[in-house]
Amino acid sequence: MSRRLRFTCGAWLVFASLALGQSPTDSGPPGSLKPPPWYPVSASGPRSPPFDTLIMGDNDSSHADSGKGNGPGGGRDSSTGGASSSATSANPAAVDIVTGTGALGRFLGFDKESGVRLGGAWIGDVNWLMSGGLKPGHWTGDCLTLVDLTLDSQKLFGIKGGLLGVEFLQFTGQPVNDEAGVVQGYNGLVVRPPLVRQELYELWWRQELFDKKLVVRIGKSVPTFDFNNVSRAVPVGDVSGDIPSVSGLIYTPLFVNTTLAGKIPGYYNSATGITATWIPNPNFYFSYGCYDGNRATGEQIGLHGPQFNGHYFHIWEAGGTWRIGSENKPGKFGAGVWDQTGPLTAVNGAQVQGASGAYLFGSQRLWYRRPGEDNSGVAAFYQFGTTNSNTALARQYCGAGLTGFGLAPSRPKDSLGCGLAWAWLNTDPNAGQFYFPDVPGDSTRMRTNELMFQSYYQVFVRDGAYLQPNLTYVPNPGERPGIREAWALTLRVIVLF
Repeated sequence: MSRRLRFTCGAWLVFASLALGQSPTDSGPPGSLKPPPWYPVSASGPRSPPFDTLIMGDNDSSHADSGKGNGPGGGRDSSTGGASSSATSANPAAVDIVTGTGALGRFLGFDKESGVRLGGAWIGDVNWLMSGGLKPGHWTGDCLTLVDLTLDSQKLFGIKGGLLGVEFLQFTGQPVNDEAGVVQGYNGLVVRPPLVRQELYELWWRQELFDKKLVVRIGKSVPTFDFNNVSRAVPVGDVSGDIPSVSGLIYTPLFVNTTLAGKIPGYYNSATGITATWIPNPNFYFSYGCYDGNRATGEQIGLHGPQFNGHYFHIWEAGGTWRIGSENKPGKFGAGVWDQTGPLTAVNGAQVQGASGAYLFGSQRLWYRRPGEDNSGVAAFYQFGTTNSNTALARQYCGAGLTGFGLAPSRPKDSLGCGLAWAWLNTDPNAGQFYFPDVPGDSTRMRTNELMFQSYYQVFVRDGAYLQPNLTYVPNPGERPGIREAWALTLRVIVLF
């Protein structure tokens, strides 16, 4: 290990140690915060909310259409007064249909009874490619701004069960992942060019039907909110048992399974379409989506309106949640299949009709540090995907990770974690030139596989604000066979408002 690498790793550990020793932010006397408003309470006590719960309230954090969101909603259990981890996703734009805490709207005078929720997020980071890759020693930076407006149709217009959502996205970045030669993307905030963009990210109508057992959303949105979303929080009906955002990892495969990359619309290429979720009971769901599928042709569909020209992306997913063991540890599982229609260009230049694949994901609470008092402890997640299409960047993918919540007594709202992402890449002799034509060298291939390790420590600064250092190691960057192993350090700031 080089002197520079030892110094950097030591500095990162010192930073984490200092953070662990800081005093926690006190948000009031014990028991002063009630459970978040998305926890329904029946006569028998709290119960798990449906998978498609989207409720606007004072402690409102970001919500995916299929479950509770990943913002700073973890507060205190009203029965115990114990502080709970408020871990958030490192990229809310990839996993949460409603962004931020709603603080911007409250500042402007819109309370929870107004039917108007205005929030957003600002995310910025600095990346240092410490060694290896294509440009060792290079520094890059990027930032993302989201502004989100959600209108409750019942409170505003008397239309029961309806919501209207609008979101604006602005991104400025640099080719962070390409400079490291990493196929999967060690920084999920940066995807493909153009790397400076402003777009109408979301514009949708959401309607609850049949006593909330069927929820339909139509318009422009991001399918990764609803499908293959391993990062989504696991709500269980009481704050002390809740799993917040399952992981704060920043790498791209956490948000988009590598076998789906370039096919499923997602951050920051949203798409017009329809999502339908059937929830027969609080512990099971089935979802179907159909969207503009021109992302598979290389179009930047996030920057323009729908193009219904024979390219469609269909996806089906089923899943459920449970609690097991004497401590009722929560878990979730989902599995799905997808189908891309229309003519596509394969890596070898041939014209093929469509592509398809399958995936699964899940998470499980492994350990409670203080059972019944708060949600501190350890959880795990896993992912898998497969496709046999020669138009795909990767044929198989698997990933897994561990997350610790509130493990330091003096830092109850901090979290930390690690993960690995392993992709078996397209082995066509022309795959490297097809996907990454600007990489220097004589080879036109990609590596046969790419393995990535990442760790992070997410520091809770104050409500809605987080500071997160991340360390990434890629022993075999996949854009070309001869690229040296890469080490990268990223410092990310997350502000939800």
